[in-house]
Amino acid sequence: MTDEPGPLIPTLHAVALRVEAARRLAPPAGTAVLRSIVDATAALFGAEAASLALHDPATDQLVFAVAAGEHGQGVVGLAIGSSQGVAGYVFSTGQPLALSDVASDARFGRDTAEQTGYVPRSLIAVPLVDDEGILGVLEVLDKRGDGGFDLRDVELATVFARQATVAIRSSRIERDTASLLRAVLVAADEAAPSGSDGGADDGAIDALDSIIAAEIRTLDADGDDPLWALADQIALLRAADPGQLELVRDLLAVLVRRADRGRSARTR
Repeated sequence: MTDEPGPLIPTLHAVALRVEAARRLAPPAGTAVLRSIVDATAALFGAEAASLALHDPATDQLVFAVAAGEHGQGVVGLAIGSSQGVAGYVFSTGQPLALSDVASDARFGRDTAEQTGYVPRSLIAVPLVDDEGILGVLEVLDKRGDGGFDLRDVELATVFARQATVAIRSSRIERDTASLLRAVLVAADEAAPSGSDGGADDGAIDALDSIIAAEIRTLDADGDDPLWALADQIALLRAADPGQLELVRDLLAVLVRRADRGRSARTR
């Protein structure tokens, strides 16, 4: 075994910088972010309630994490099978669903609804889906007024579901990467030869370095993703000369102002 530190520690340092840069570019989604999405959904539809259920792979259940609306809070914490009820159907098939009369649909779980204290008359359910799979289901219950849900409502709910999916995925990437860093450090310590002062031998270090590289590729399947590319550049800037950083900040400020003007022009 050599006295060289090997590639492990520099790799861990690079991963940590990248995670921190990505976190600042795309803040993680906590419960508050998801609640704001269902709040906005319920408000926009004028709905009695809206809720978001997330799939728990360990139990293969959909767990209702957040809800909004006068009649929505009773569902928080409720867990159902991943193929149970309307939410389970949407999760299992990946297909959005709009029901104008839930009582007449065999997929509707009345017993489950009664547990929440509110039985809806109509609903929309759309999957939280992206290229990596389905994370859960967004439901909107009982649009106020005479009109029921229509195709445009389904499309609009899908937009909110997409935003929730992006937020959840961002949060999980950060969490999983942090877990990866901890696991690698533990593995490096366990790989140390008996009686040594810690640290893995060269073979173990090389193996762990390969694991890290593979995990990074998994988290960043698309090497051309502009967010990660920018995060990488920001991570590299940590070693830049302070004078260069001032120039970069000035350039970014110009780009932000241009982006703001572009958004304003599109909304007019």
